[in-house]
Amino acid sequence: MATIGATLRATAKRVPDRTALVFGDCRYTYAELDAEVDRVAAVLAEHGIAKGDRLALMATNSDRFVIVFYAAHRLGALFVPINPASAAPELDYLLRDSGAAALVFDAAVAPVVRKAVENGLPEAIRVFGMSEIDGFPDLFALAAAHDGAPIEVEIAESDDAQILYTSGTTGNPKGALFDHHRALWVALSCMATCGMAEGDRFLHVAPLYHAAELCIMLIPGTLIGATHVVHNGFDPAQVLDTMERERITMFFGVPTMYQFLLRRPDAAARDLSAWRTGMFGAAPMPASAVEQLIETWPEVNFLQLCGQTEAGPGGIFSTRDQVRERPDASGRQALVMMQARVVDPDGGDVAAGEVGELILRGETVMKGYWNKPEATAETVRDGWLHTGDLARLDADGYMTLVDRLKDLIITGGRNVYSIEVENAIAAHPAIVDSAVIGRSHPEYGESIVAVVVLAEGAELGLEELREFCAERIASYKLPHDLVIVGAIPRNPSGKILKRDLRDRLTAIEQP
Repeated sequence: MATIGATLRATAKRVPDRTALVFGDCRYTYAELDAEVDRVAAVLAEHGIAKGDRLALMATNSDRFVIVFYAAHRLGALFVPINPASAAPELDYLLRDSGAAALVFDAAVAPVVRKAVENGLPEAIRVFGMSEIDGFPDLFALAAAHDGAPIEVEIAESDDAQILYTSGTTGNPKGALFDHHRALWVALSCMATCGMAEGDRFLHVAPLYHAAELCIMLIPGTLIGATHVVHNGFDPAQVLDTMERERITMFFGVPTMYQFLLRRPDAAARDLSAWRTGMFGAAPMPASAVEQLIETWPEVNFLQLCGQTEAGPGGIFSTRDQVRERPDASGRQALVMMQARVVDPDGGDVAAGEVGELILRGETVMKGYWNKPEATAETVRDGWLHTGDLARLDADGYMTLVDRLKDLIITGGRNVYSIEVENAIAAHPAIVDSAVIGRSHPEYGESIVAVVVLAEGAELGLEELREFCAERIASYKLPHDLVIVGAIPRNPSGKILKRDLRDRLTAIEQP
């Protein structure tokens, strides 16, 4: 049967001597990676981790992250990645909600894990460090002393494989449950959609615990025998160095990463001739930034991916030619083996030029939310995943996300979609980041607030911004207020945390 763990074993048999994983000075062939996974899996099994258990991993990107990921799947355990930026109460919630039998963590998050343990984690949870961390068993030291005899567990394609928690932009995160079948269909869909090829060299910079990097890069990359080059964190200069030195062919980045790469004065001069495909997604990319990408690296196939964790992640996309034709759009069609529609509140398809909710259907859509049947029934109806994203369907078939259902601004009785305003604002040369939110107004219902981060030394007033935007959007969409901040709060996938922004503005307004 096809399973995530079986893909590594099969690739190791097919190309044992090919470089599988690079992290700093550490390099593994596929045979070496497979053997190390066996050793770690054996240690976990000896400590009682078995098929069906949930194994949580809280760690930053590293070679050991990849090893623990495949070790969990080799045992038939459900992999539960946890944001390493989580606070102790958030960690506690995720462990309890998932019913985790084990937690593996790296040194970077040790203070948070210690605090969570001191506050009282469930006694049954086994906790392992990924290196020598005082008070916790060192999983990799134990693995080094093990003979590494392969663990043979009968795992079916229909068995549950992983719980991917949503970003939690509103309320507590919910765990999207996937079996091996769904996870591998995501991999196959990405291979077909993005043109992944035997021997590709992938650069992993976005966090591996996030569904995008984990499911659309790591899993399919291993399936085709790609070389995974892993960075711990994003540094624009180091990314360009690695792409040049390691002859990277495929890279996925959130829009802010690409925008920082573009600001490097030597970006266009680097020898990135091996770079074939650049994927961007997880958050909207301003059309002006897309156009600059194409101008800077004209030979690269830039693909726009627009999806949701609950879909695998899966959703809609634009090909290289479509990105060039409509840099402002979110996608032209559904990913391979998916369907996409834009519907009105009654579930009917909207007419061209209208806005509706983007809904998705296909093999990659989650089984449901972990232990939340009511939330599942609300989100997946008649086989269609209701994303909560509002999209405009154009006459030429392009779909453009304009807002979240919950973030729609209604001012003076008119609907204003924040992304349209954000795209207009983003083109201003003094602005390096921005967000648009609604604020309660006694006369208009809501006012439009532009929250911006300015370039170093730049100045900007509201009237100047309104005049600039008036050339790009209708007058009723122009910002009513301007707030300048040091940083826009975003989750790790790059999505703006508008709830946090609203809370900040409320706090500022209070006497």
